[in-house]
Order: sequence, then C-alpha cells, then structure tokens
Amino acid sequence: MTQIVAIVTLTKENVGGGAPIFIVDQEEDLQKMSFSLEKILDANAHDLKNGTMILVKHT
Repeated sequence: MTQIVAIVTLTKENVGGGAPIFIVDQEEDLQKMSFSLEKILDANAHDLKNGTMILVKHT
C-alpha cells in the first residue's frame, strides 16, 4: 500500500487534499524542501514535473 504523506509545490492552486501541503517560491526550494522531508518522513519524493513533488510512503 502507498500513502501520500506530504506535497511540496510552487503553485498552491494545483493541489489539494488531506496531506500536508508545503508551498515554496523557487524551484531550488522545491528540491531542498522535498529532499529534507524525504529524510525526515522516511518517504520517497516523486517529481510530477509540474512544479509539484509528492512524498509517498510505501508499506
């Protein structure tokens, strides 16, 4: 089973739902925040190539 545990995005209008959403201003911040959260949450970061990354936990 896979669960989305966080979303990091440049554009808040493109996301919604029950997972925590982190909004950043620059592509560099998108990468930094995603990879930091990846380690903290013991999850995998996946780039959706639209200014949004999701962090998922595979169980």
